[in-house]
Amino acid sequence: MRYFLLGWLLISHAAWAKPKPKPDLGTHLQPTLFAVTMVMIHDVVNPPAASRFYTYCLLGAHEITAQRNAGIVSPSSFVREFKALDLPASEPYNYQIAALYCILETGRQLIPSGHLLEAEQTKLLGQLKKEGYGDPVLQASVAVAQAVARQIVGYAASDNYRKLSARLRYRPTKSDGSWYPTPPAYIEAIEPHWRTVRPMVIDSCTQFKPLPPVPFSKDSSSAFFKLAYDVYQTGNTLTDEQRFIASYWDCNPFAVNTSGHMAIGFKKISPGGHWMNITSIATARAKLPFDKTILVHSLVAMTLLDSFISCWDEKYRSNRVRPETVINRYINVHWQPLLQTPPFPEYTSGHSVISTAVAELLSYLIGDTFAFTDNTEILFELPEREFKSFRQAASEAAISRLYGGIHYRDAIVNGQAQGKAIGEFVVARLKKLGVAPVL
Repeated sequence: MRYFLLGWLLISHAAWAKPKPKPDLGTHLQPTLFAVTMVMIHDVVNPPAASRFYTYCLLGAHEITAQRNAGIVSPSSFVREFKALDLPASEPYNYQIAALYCILETGRQLIPSGHLLEAEQTKLLGQLKKEGYGDPVLQASVAVAQAVARQIVGYAASDNYRKLSARLRYRPTKSDGSWYPTPPAYIEAIEPHWRTVRPMVIDSCTQFKPLPPVPFSKDSSSAFFKLAYDVYQTGNTLTDEQRFIASYWDCNPFAVNTSGHMAIGFKKISPGGHWMNITSIATARAKLPFDKTILVHSLVAMTLLDSFISCWDEKYRSNRVRPETVINRYINVHWQPLLQTPPFPEYTSGHSVISTAVAELLSYLIGDTFAFTDNTEILFELPEREFKSFRQAASEAAISRLYGGIHYRDAIVNGQAQGKAIGEFVVARLKKLGVAPVL
């Protein structure tokens, strides 16, 4: 009996002494990316620039992961002008910790108020220490992350972004069919030279030029005037559901409310930020492992950046006037859209292009009937919304711009076609590289 008790005590002690398994590091990814998003909201980063920051923040994490997991395609195999980075191939660093920290470190260096991410870096390391990671591993992982972030920032410096501010200031023309700043803030054109930024996967900004827009006309029987009247009539007969959909997908970082002589700005998430959060929601629901989750987020960010480059190329080529301007001039001087008109030309619809492109990518990677609950807008006091697929969400995002009174129908339809072509191109490149669906 004495030997039995001794044996039982030894076995029990061994079981008690066994270290607890560490939590999956994937649980840290969404809050890490959300921290980056919150800094961009703080800075009122415009939608194209936000897509660039997401892309570079994830590019280093993607490369770190790919170098330690042969099943993850390296961005050096398909991203323009990007070379494989020189990284240590052995311990003591943890590559997943390095990838997480690299997201924050890259954001810290690139985003204007990136210094705000230092508190998030400290918080992340504190949590990881509580989870059982020792100082040697954490310090080595941070060193790798910092080295990679420096290389990513160096790569980013060659994408022409820094040259944008040196270009001639955009001056809107006053012709009837051309875009002109809109009320209430009359903000000047946002990123008129974005087409010059280097894309990630597509060949050039002009590779996916959409069909030309319907030509401007004051004639009440013309196709253009009918498009304008469609926006006007839709705005005057909105259902409660349509109003909600428009507000749900507003994602306007430039919203301004006026009261007398006072103007108050409201900071909101960018459309790309909304889709990055949808990606986090979907990968968490699919219970993807850390490495695949990094891959999906990185590919979504690249697709967003390329979609904005393609869309903005068309916006400042066609330079089409917004519905609000046309309706106030020729239909009803007192009419206002439900949503504030964004400060850039109308054609094509940015929401339609980027949402459709990302939906094509996510439908391939995760599934075309993948249902999810989107809680992105809870931050802005809007309820969760259920979607049966990524394409359904993208379709709703696109039509929301008509409900909001800020886009003509052809900008939405042709924007969807433009986005679909971009998404299909990215998917085709991935298939050629042997990237299979992750779920």
